[in-house]
Amino acid sequence: MNKIIIVLFLTLFGNTVLAQELEIQTFGNQNNKALIFLHGGPGYNSVPFEQVTANELANNGFFVISYDRRGEGRNENLKAEYTFTQTLEDLNKIYQKYQLKKATLVGHSFGGIIATIYADKYSDKINNLILVSTPISMQETFKNIIASSKEIYTEKDDKVNLNYISMLENMDSTSLEYATYSFMHAMSNGFYSAKNPNQKAVELYQKFKTDTLLKKYASKNEYLAPQKFWENEQYTSISIKKNLESLQNKNVSIFGLYGKEDGLYSKEQIASLEHILGNEKVKYLENCSHNVFIDRQDEFIDSVKKWTN
Repeated sequence: MNKIIIVLFLTLFGNTVLAQELEIQTFGNQNNKALIFLHGGPGYNSVPFEQVTANELANNGFFVISYDRRGEGRNENLKAEYTFTQTLEDLNKIYQKYQLKKATLVGHSFGGIIATIYADKYSDKINNLILVSTPISMQETFKNIIASSKEIYTEKDDKVNLNYISMLENMDSTSLEYATYSFMHAMSNGFYSAKNPNQKAVELYQKFKTDTLLKKYASKNEYLAPQKFWENEQYTSISIKKNLESLQNKNVSIFGLYGKEDGLYSKEQIASLEHILGNEKVKYLENCSHNVFIDRQDEFIDSVKKWTN
């Protein structure tokens, strides 16, 4: 491991440095292909990815950079504006810190939205853009969650939750409350989990669920970051379709990894993404939900290797 003169924090899963105010984790040899991981949220962190998959990618020839956004996770105490402008500036500082001319961005869920916006603005800094369980249209995602939840509650004759769905359907679909309640139904209906995870996935989930760092930051700022990002960016109504089309015109290579058991997205949404990117650039995996890098870790790593060659 390289020694950083300024500050060095040793962790169980890599080097941690305080750079440009942000706490950053790195894995692997800095001379290898650079890959930056952007976590979901708003209001989450990169710990699950780092705990189970970052080192595996590093062992496969990547220099992996991972961090929690300003005001979230391990960087929760940093002063944050919760804007895309500041978030993109932080990414630029990471490029500067590690002297990167180009890198592959891997954006998970909301992190894929950030990665896409960054790539569209700084396309000359992008080797590849890999979207993992990323909402292409937030409004379409909410509609799918509500429709799928309604179907479940109707089948169970769950009148209480059907009443909640009816109330939700009459709310302002761009409001933060609408988004929050939609995600609550998604969580309670198991939309984030594979129904029959393979043995490796079971072991990986067990590994990161017992991680003390994850427990420490599991609920930190889970309300502040979504609230502030919504106030500043109205992210609940974002669609990145035009950004993706723009990137296609700039000849930036874009790929997508999604799970067929991810209840946030319908088959039609995946088909729409395939139409934009091309069928061969989107993998829609069986026995896999939202956390592709855990549910199907081997396929995740193989895909990243293939797409970055």
